[in-house]
Amino acid sequence: MNKVLTRRAMMGILALVLVAFLEANLCAHCDTTGGPIVPEAITALEKGEITPILKWIKKEYEEEIKTAFAKTIAVRSMGPEAKELADRYFIETLVRLHRAGEGAPFTGIKDELVEPVVALADKALADGSAAEMIGRISEDLAKAIREKFKKALQAAKNKDRSVEAGREFVAAYVTYMHYVEGIHSAIMSAAGHQHHADARGSTEYKEHRE
Repeated sequence: MNKVLTRRAMMGILALVLVAFLEANLCAHCDTTGGPIVPEAITALEKGEITPILKWIKKEYEEEIKTAFAKTIAVRSMGPEAKELADRYFIETLVRLHRAGEGAPFTGIKDELVEPVVALADKALADGSAAEMIGRISEDLAKAIREKFKKALQAAKNKDRSVEAGREFVAAYVTYMHYVEGIHSAIMSAAGHQHHADARGSTEYKEHRE
């Protein structure tokens, strides 16, 4: 039973920490060439169909993006250079409006790799399964916790041998505790978006402690 509860608690931590992380990094993800918006924008321009990308912006920005789309379609037929400039203009407009809807500033399109965990989240959706993502995040999380726990535990054995040894313990202890507290804070923050799971999560947490 304890193993089942421990696994359930770990899965809950993974899900909620991932939600918190993704919410904090989504804007940065969407203004990169490796994010989901740029490829969809290019496809929309090639097909001449704007509807599939309207989901990336809020309703109040629809007219502006439709106007930009129409101008881009008209200009991109004037030659390779015109096409390149027009496409760039439209993509930047789309991302800018998307970020405005998120309450974030637009600082340009970045040609850089996205965070590995964000790439995993995108891949999970494409594959239709979160198993690989959860497995890899679970391994990373468990490894990080074990390393900090082991270091603090080892330092605790020698903490009274000298002042220096005591300070080493305190440093390891603070690092360990702050890490655990950070995970808990992320869980509580993400839980605010999952009201329906609050009662169940509270019960499981109590059962796990018992």
